[in-house]
Amino acid sequence: MLYIVATPIGNLGDITRRAVEVLASADVVAAEDTRRCRALLSHLGISRSLLAYHDHSDERRECELLTELQRGRSVALVADAGTPLISDPGFRLVRLARQAGMDVVCIPGPCAAIAALSIAGLPSDRFVFEGFLPARESARRSRLAELATEPRTLVFYESPRRVLALFEDLQSVFGEERQAALARELTKVHETVLHGSIAQLHDRIASDPEQQLGEIVVLVHGAPEAPDRSTVDGESLLKALLPRLPLREAVDCAAEISGLPRNALYRQALAMRDTGESR
Repeated sequence: MLYIVATPIGNLGDITRRAVEVLASADVVAAEDTRRCRALLSHLGISRSLLAYHDHSDERRECELLTELQRGRSVALVADAGTPLISDPGFRLVRLARQAGMDVVCIPGPCAAIAALSIAGLPSDRFVFEGFLPARESARRSRLAELATEPRTLVFYESPRRVLALFEDLQSVFGEERQAALARELTKVHETVLHGSIAQLHDRIASDPEQQLGEIVVLVHGAPEAPDRSTVDGESLLKALLPRLPLREAVDCAAEISGLPRNALYRQALAMRDTGESR
């Protein structure tokens, strides 16, 4: 059995009873950082065999863990903090285990993205998790440009070294007025949640170096939904445009705004002119 075990993102009291039971009974614990995992297990009074499994682990380590599973042993996968596979390594191991017919079980618990979304005060019914954006400015701005018209709330993780640069890029690409939130050091002693426009948060972060420290989640309100052009009333548009523009120009403008067929609008405009409705 391969267990995917969520661990606290700060407050050790957030560990679940089920997570403790699985960590205590697992034959092997695969950890992104064995030192941090050993400290957590020590806090819980658990002693277990640890293997490192992180972004730089090669196929040999995955094969080693898969062999443990095939021998009938249980493996618990944990990240540095939070839910494994959420901007953390693990999906290749899960895929291999499933392809080999092994059972994979989720032990749910803390996740920084979901925790931040739940208290940000931004729409949470539909959201997009982007994880870490590219470190290079040009690549980061390019990705943000692709997301500029995304209507769902955007959720990012960011390094404290780049958070100010991120807000400078957000201002440039999304504009200053888009609403946003910054959640820092969630569940820890210095937890901070800031709300406001992108410009307001940029100024706050720039003036307070403390807001550039720790684990950071940035959330941005989605772009306004594009209007449904099919609901635009062509007759009302023509009534507003015909007294101000030549007939053909009025029809062209109405077609562009409404998305309605130009020929149909043209016939409607002729009828309105003949009956005097366009005056």
